[in-house]
Amino acid sequence: MNMDPQPAGRDIIAIGASAGGVQALCSVIESLPPGLEAAVFVVLHVAPHGHSALPAILTRSGCLPAVHPADGEEIQPGRVYVAPPDRHLTIEEGRVRLSRNASENGHRPAVDVLFRSAARAYGPRVVGVVLTGNLDDGTAGLAAIKRCGGAAVVQDPHDADYPSMPESAINNVRVDHVVPLGEIGALLDRLAREPRPALPEGYACPIEEEPDAMGTTDRDTGEANRNGLPSGFTCPECGGTLYEKPGDNLIHFRCRTGHAYSPESLLATQSDNLENALWAALRALEENAALARRMEKRARELGNQRTEERHARRALDAEGHAKLLRTILTQGGAELDTA
Repeated sequence: MNMDPQPAGRDIIAIGASAGGVQALCSVIESLPPGLEAAVFVVLHVAPHGHSALPAILTRSGCLPAVHPADGEEIQPGRVYVAPPDRHLTIEEGRVRLSRNASENGHRPAVDVLFRSAARAYGPRVVGVVLTGNLDDGTAGLAAIKRCGGAAVVQDPHDADYPSMPESAINNVRVDHVVPLGEIGALLDRLAREPRPALPEGYACPIEEEPDAMGTTDRDTGEANRNGLPSGFTCPECGGTLYEKPGDNLIHFRCRTGHAYSPESLLATQSDNLENALWAALRALEENAALARRMEKRARELGNQRTEERHARRALDAEGHAKLLRTILTQGGAELDTA
């Protein structure tokens, strides 16, 4: 399936989903015809370890065979290629690629990675589809598909079990179709058969190549390269500087090692890390109070009143701080939860 100048149908369909995605994907796949003139690529946020039964589930749901592809496998129409756990799914001209490159938005596989690679390889031949899910993975990738002449389809947020991903796409991308879940399959079949816009003369994809594992700064000079300028934020996963491209319509952060975040995903990860840090601080305070009480008891047994009083004060201070922190965590925890 190489790029061609003829305005045939849109024969690359890239679908992204997260929470509630299994049921949504089954609904879409079961409504696709057996003679679909397109290849379908699916990224669902899944746990990085263990076996994924998603290809078998999707195969049972519809007429198209679904598989976890092998790296380098040739793309064929009428098949569903599902990203395996802990692997990014990307597309080159005619082939599927799998990688363990750094996570994006806290996920591997990530929807944005698939969408960007599809846009870069196939331009106006691509249909990007955002289904149910939390936060905003898929928004930046869908914008890339639109910049390359592809079509953007989003599940109606009112129809989604988790509307955040569809809402983010609609709010930030000029989406072509917002439809209920039950209508997406028929729409994709129609888009695969209808003529797509012809490539303009001298067409060049505006989407840059994926950064490599150390692609955010120049290795020789240490200066910021095409991937942006220091944002003032640090990567929640490796602690490195996050870089941001000035002038981009959608804010996007990437660190030197390749971890990438949208604003919503970065905020959610920071909130998770903050809560973890507060629980660690609570544990440290309670241990400090317990140790001070032990030292207080020891000083009392030895008849050392001044030392006993000093350790008692330290224990009271630690216990007071621990009580306050536990109240914040247990009663105000909803304020830390942005997922």
